[in-house]
Amino acid sequence: MPERIYNFSPGPATLPYSVLEEAAKDIVNFKDKGIGLIEMSHRSKEFMAVADEAEALVRELLAVPENYKVLFLQGGASSQFFMVPMNLLGSGKKATYLNTGTWAKKAIKEAKFFGDIDVAYSSEESSFNRVPEEEEYSVDAASEYLYLCSNNTIYGTQFASFPEKGKMLVCDMSSDIFSRPLDISRFGIIFAGAQKNMGPAGVTLVIIREDLLDATPENVPTMLRYKTHADKGSMFNTPPTFAMYCVGRVLNWLKEQGGVAALQKRNEHKAALLYDAIDGSDFYRGHAEKASRSLMNVTFNLPTPELEAQFIAEAAAIGLDGLKGHRSIGGCRASIYNAFPEEGVKKLVDFMAEFAPKNA
Repeated sequence: MPERIYNFSPGPATLPYSVLEEAAKDIVNFKDKGIGLIEMSHRSKEFMAVADEAEALVRELLAVPENYKVLFLQGGASSQFFMVPMNLLGSGKKATYLNTGTWAKKAIKEAKFFGDIDVAYSSEESSFNRVPEEEEYSVDAASEYLYLCSNNTIYGTQFASFPEKGKMLVCDMSSDIFSRPLDISRFGIIFAGAQKNMGPAGVTLVIIREDLLDATPENVPTMLRYKTHADKGSMFNTPPTFAMYCVGRVLNWLKEQGGVAALQKRNEHKAALLYDAIDGSDFYRGHAEKASRSLMNVTFNLPTPELEAQFIAEAAAIGLDGLKGHRSIGGCRASIYNAFPEEGVKKLVDFMAEFAPKNA
């Protein structure tokens, strides 16, 4: 087997190697049952145990209160852009949104089909290089919720803390869930696609406060109602079984690492290595303002697009893959989620130190 590379891709992203090895066995012969995991009925006692474990680990690692439902849905986080307002809004209802990047902007577009949407803040004019301070926006008292995206993969910004506006929060945590402790009680809904920080593509985690299940307008289709899935334990239809299994294995790995608080310290250390390399050089320039920097996605530029292309190509040649920035902004991006090893960050920092004086 060829030596594994370091995958800096923003998603699908690096998974713990031990999880990949375990999944490789279980996909062929699940726990010596003589049948592969992806062949098994989702209603079998074996798979029900898999689903129950995944939910239990979500609840344990994030300290999810009893009055919240944990759902495993399909359609990606992008489907939540319309499911949230479809279930929580309706004629005459309002919500407040913070526009801090591409994914928030897409959510705003979808929400406008279902209610009166107030965009209280936008950093689009500055290429989404920051998230707001509390005093920079206000929330209409009539709003049902305040919506935000906690971490912006494309631009490398992140909310270091969450708004204290006294309004129910709805948050897209697709790229930083399980990277730090949360007070779940401050949120009405949290959702996250799995493929960045907790598993492969194919399943979306939704954590929703129980009372919101009855807020859905009557004209919402059955499949798009949160209550439908909550009442059936995410088994209303055939769920994405392999992706759910992998989420459970990744969360078990996370628990073995010491839990979310331990991963937060590790993430802070990995990010500091990269940001110190950027700040200590006139050759590299970070995109995000320092107070808004992401611990998950480190975005930076070199003096010219030509040098950026050369940097990305030479890095890939030594096993540092996926460093090309998003097409909408260019530059470079190093995604260093929970499972990304510190050794890969150190190798990138060493390469940056060598590349700069050669090409300055």
